[in-house]
Amino acid sequence: MHNNILSLFKSNISSGLVVSLVALPLCLGIALASGAPPLAGIISGIIGGIIVGALSNSHISVSGPAAGLTAILVAGIADLGSFELLLFSGIIAGLLQLAFGFLKAGGISNYIPSNVIEGMLAGIGIIIIIKQLPYAFGITDKIELSELTGVNLADMIHPGAVIITLCSLIILLFWERIGKNKYLKMIPAPLIAVIFSIGMNGLFKTSFENLYISADSLVNLPVISNKEELSQLIVFPDFSGFLNPKVWILGITIALVASIETLLCIEAADKMDTQRRVTDPNRELKAQGVGNLLSSLIGGLPMTSVVVRSSANARAGATSKISCIIHGVLLLICVILIPGLLNLIPLATLSGVLLLVGYKLARPAVFVHFWHKGKLQFIPFTATIAGVVFTDLLTGVAIGLGFSIVFILLGNKKKAYTIRNSQTCNNVYLTLAEEVSFLNKAAIKNRLQNIQPGTKLTIDTSETAYIASDVIELIQEFVNHRAKELNIHIELIGFNITYPDSNNKDKSLLNVGHPATI
Repeated sequence: MHNNILSLFKSNISSGLVVSLVALPLCLGIALASGAPPLAGIISGIIGGIIVGALSNSHISVSGPAAGLTAILVAGIADLGSFELLLFSGIIAGLLQLAFGFLKAGGISNYIPSNVIEGMLAGIGIIIIIKQLPYAFGITDKIELSELTGVNLADMIHPGAVIITLCSLIILLFWERIGKNKYLKMIPAPLIAVIFSIGMNGLFKTSFENLYISADSLVNLPVISNKEELSQLIVFPDFSGFLNPKVWILGITIALVASIETLLCIEAADKMDTQRRVTDPNRELKAQGVGNLLSSLIGGLPMTSVVVRSSANARAGATSKISCIIHGVLLLICVILIPGLLNLIPLATLSGVLLLVGYKLARPAVFVHFWHKGKLQFIPFTATIAGVVFTDLLTGVAIGLGFSIVFILLGNKKKAYTIRNSQTCNNVYLTLAEEVSFLNKAAIKNRLQNIQPGTKLTIDTSETAYIASDVIELIQEFVNHRAKELNIHIELIGFNITYPDSNNKDKSLLNVGHPATI
């Protein structure tokens, strides 16, 4: 037993180091984007790594402050008037997530269509880009729209910040292509951008003073030299918010969005796990609840399981959640031992990292993807984006769901499937309805999970005119993995199936009014 633990520790040290290097600039950048103290992002990353990593049974996913919550947090701090009240909302969110876990609400993500989820993420990406542009140009003064008359924005732009932002973006975009050496590829691009920007700003200070970025545009982490200073720096929640309805609404919003984002992330992380282990979604919600509760109690941002860090963890060769815990420990060591070095990081570099994150969330390819899926997919997608950008995240998701439900009520009036079993129960014939929506995903998923090993399963879509992409992906996953593992013989009628490969990952396109195609 001892040897196994030691072996796991050794094999996950390198992946834990890689993830910590990815997480450090992201923790600082997301705190910046959220309008919170930089230390709040680091605290969230530490708790997400050590506490959530230990409690979760996901071996690949990594938790910490998430870009998906920034829009909520910015609006929440502005509306409540203080970061301390936001922390109390985080406590409420953590308690609600614990309740979700005990109530076994982990299957909720099955009932949210992918176009609404993608619309939510794209809207968040657009908001991140808008919020980060001032930092990218070195504009530190906050200017309201009403004050823009007579203001020359060109005079406010800092040329040094612009140069560092552009150089950081170039590094982030081209580092993996430049670094052909396998060891260089293991160094995350955000870390290279951060190191480069510190060196460049040092050069500005000695040789080009007009380009030098001063302290007000650098990271501002507190330097902790003793326990007394640490106790003074930790921000505690304002419990007077207990009677404030706005605090409770924000807490509920954080709980819902963080839970959904986490459930989607662990589903993606399980697919990246080479050992095909399955995470218990209810246990994950409990772990996230404990993490958000503790983080909020000591001044940290709310957290979720995060796709960027989880994918970096998987690519670095992680085999156990020990990697996630190691990444949390390394973040703690950084904030204790080298805060002075972190305070040399220009905010423009973190802005560059977040601009790229925002672009990836709202990249044009996503819009094109849903456009080709037809109006039933594209309209809820764009409605969600508009709602998120122009109102708030929860309202945007509600708008997108509203459009989806209207389309479903108009076009889907039949049962998702009919099923026939042979007398020996060795043959199962599953016939899908004329229209199969995302609301049918959970029922079809449960039906497929109950197929016994050795069964001959026939799936017939010859009468199906429309099938949601969520259901297509579900059937595709079943055919490619579970059916093979359980020796279930599959016969497909009415559509052509294409098995995914490394060169073409998305074959699940469907045109409404044509035979269903996987």
